[in-house]
Amino acid sequence: MRERIEEIRGKAQAAADKPAAVGIDIDLAEFGEQPPAYDYREALHQISELDPEEMARTGVRVDAQERAGTFVQIDDTVVHASALEKGIEVMGTREALETYEWLWDYYWKAVPVDMDKYTATVELHPYDGYFIHALPGARIIYPLQACMYLRSPRYIQRLHNIIVVEEGAELHIITGCASEHEIESALHAGISEFYVKRNAKLTFTMVHNWHRNMYVRPRSGIFIEEGATFINNYICMEPVRYLQTYPTARLRGEGAVARFNSMMVAAPDSIMDVGSRVILEAPGTRAEVISRAVTRGGEIIARGQIVGEVPGIKAHLECHGLILDRGGRIYAIPELDGKDPDVDMSHEAAVGKIAQEEVEYLMARGLSEEEATAAIVRGFLNVKIEGLPPQLEREIQRLMEESESKAL
Repeated sequence: MRERIEEIRGKAQAAADKPAAVGIDIDLAEFGEQPPAYDYREALHQISELDPEEMARTGVRVDAQERAGTFVQIDDTVVHASALEKGIEVMGTREALETYEWLWDYYWKAVPVDMDKYTATVELHPYDGYFIHALPGARIIYPLQACMYLRSPRYIQRLHNIIVVEEGAELHIITGCASEHEIESALHAGISEFYVKRNAKLTFTMVHNWHRNMYVRPRSGIFIEEGATFINNYICMEPVRYLQTYPTARLRGEGAVARFNSMMVAAPDSIMDVGSRVILEAPGTRAEVISRAVTRGGEIIARGQIVGEVPGIKAHLECHGLILDRGGRIYAIPELDGKDPDVDMSHEAAVGKIAQEEVEYLMARGLSEEEATAAIVRGFLNVKIEGLPPQLEREIQRLMEESESKAL
């Protein structure tokens, strides 16, 4: 164990100044303030630092109704962790690594610690994050909720999340990342590693609700085994200074499935570099990457890559974008990489404006031009997500409606 820890630390040290492969680099030395410590709270309603309405917009319910459990972290302090249903465990990552020696076998396996300086800084400085574990065969219908909240200015919030869904289990997670809306510039560096075991299912819904001066650098990796399904839903309709995320899923077992759905609205002065990569490594695997992007003056870089390494795989990549205002930009980068004659992969990309005849059609039925435009954009962003339980489908629809009402 000691040798492995030293190896990880050594790789992180070597990558401490390594910029990301793409995008604008950030000087980490600009962020140095230390956050205050927060007390642990046994009940959610005791967390006075968080506004219940603010939490609700990220999918976190203070009353915990229709929730399987809750995790809340403020800056780098875990302030609440609870499991309300049998078959799941929820705790801080540091506590979990001290509790379970076997967890070290998953630590920095799905995400390389030396990917760039953002992964390295998480390992080299104090951090926490959540460990969520669904036990074998557990069927958790209500979603588990997690909130990662940043309150301190000029601070780097470092997180390392590990999610393990054991064989035959089913788990749904809604996680909201947010910051104080009067906060000075800060940086969020979050590592998330997902391990979806044989015949298991994980739905992961991420809602970002940042302040316009936030820099956001998530780094995620997903391993999906035989017969397992991973569904990822990403919603970001709030202003943000510069967001860059590119999760990579590896379908490692026969019949594994991955679906990525992204819904984004870029405000003026926002840069959103968002994409997904799926590597199909086993026969009979399936993947779908769907992106909906709207700019009101900001810049969106919509990336997507599908790599077919073996015969008998099927995958589709789709990126559609709307430019509502001059000065906005959408740069779509769809990539297909086939490495065998017997792969079935396709992609489509389209960027443009709202058709005037659609606006006029709705105006003829009593809507104002602004109302007609908003209705069209809502329909454009409403991606049908297959395979969700009714409770989660209703919650995602609610989050979409709240986000749209603020963004449009």
